[in-house]
Amino acid sequence: MKPFFYCFLLILLCACGNDKTVQLPEINHSKISKINDVSAAYLFYDATQKDSIELNRNNLISTTNWLINVDKRLRLGQAIPKIMFLQDKKRNATMHKNENAKNFYTCNDLSKHTLGFIDFTNVAYHLDAYKMHNFNLNPTQLVTINVQSLDSIIVSFTMDGATLSHTSNYNKLLTHLKTNVTKDGNANIVLEFSKKLSFQDYISLKHLLSEMDLKNVTIARDEFVFN
Repeated sequence: MKPFFYCFLLILLCACGNDKTVQLPEINHSKISKINDVSAAYLFYDATQKDSIELNRNNLISTTNWLINVDKRLRLGQAIPKIMFLQDKKRNATMHKNENAKNFYTCNDLSKHTLGFIDFTNVAYHLDAYKMHNFNLNPTQLVTINVQSLDSIIVSFTMDGATLSHTSNYNKLLTHLKTNVTKDGNANIVLEFSKKLSFQDYISLKHLLSEMDLKNVTIARDEFVFN
């Protein structure tokens, strides 16, 4: 327990400003558990204020790997605009730029009793629905995953001009994908999330999909947060 306790205590101490803390999203069996050369930003949640969010980026260094500590209680509609702001800041840095530096979400890995990290360096967020865009995607099969909540997920499989949709949930999602994804050619998954989804549920879905063992499937870098 000691490594977890000291790492978690460090997060709290660094995040504290006027007794503020960040409740990190929780995952199990993280693939990334150690990152060197880091600096951190914090997105705070205030239960006493409606739609309250506060970004503290005072400790960020543009040439380092960034650890973004997002309170799991925040909704995507609150958190993603701030995260997009941070991505733009790093992408558009004109001095002291490190092209190899990455961005990670910090999580609490319950299985290892330590911190875990999810890489989102290449994710491009959009604050609208996928259908509002005209991307040049030409997979054999297009799969859209529309997430209202962990209990309400619509998975649509489009191939040869025909679309088949399933109502799914967190527990059945991987089964639906493995059953319906084409075995011939390649499939491309596009993710859409309700802006009302909590950051905890978002991380849970992202972590679940990272465990998907389908060789011919690619998850699109563009993610959509809709009203």
